Amino acid sequence: MKKEFQQLLIAIARDAILQTLEKRAGKVTAFGTLPEELPEELKEKRATFVTLTIGGRLRGCIGTLEAVRPLAEDVAANARSAAFDDPRFPPLTKAEFEKLEIHISVLSPPEEINFSSEEDLLSKIRPGIDGLILQDGFRRGTFLPSVWDELPDKRDFWEHLKLKAGLPADHWSDTVRVFRYTTEYFPA
Repeated sequence: MKKEFQQLLIAIARDAILQTLEKRAGKVTAFGTLPEELPEELKEKRATFVTLTIGGRLRGCIGTLEAVRPLAEDVAANARSAAFDDPRFPPLTKAEFEKLEIHISVLSPPEEINFSSEEDLLSKIRPGIDGLILQDGFRRGTFLPSVWDELPDKRDFWEHLKLKAGLPADHWSDTVRVFRYTTEYFPA
């Protein structure tokens, strides 16, 4: 993605968060969330995650796994949700906004990984490249490729993903489904 489009998406995310902060403070903002004229690339349906950090520490992360709306809209909606609706954190404050770092991940369409066993699955996972979606029954969880920075070992990555999905770390069944995706990741 062109650098200018990346910068525009960061600006859209920042503006969406600022508008919500001002609305909550009873102020009316003169800015629109999305520019009137968007480049065609930002109108394509794409799935995104918006990760917010302050001083290198996670402050919110929300996203979509399937492309359901235009890229620019998805970024704006996920930025607002990461700032105000991530259940792990209280809503973002104006003071925090001033220190906020915004990171955007644009996802490729997920593709299912075929495997015959847990060991076979682990042999097919590409550390540092694959984001994974784990699904088993009603349980579902995902890790972006950036999580490999914190969990570089395949088995650790996989076991932590199971925990995130609400499953035991040693869980295995014949109904486990795993999908991989890649991301185009860019920080502010």
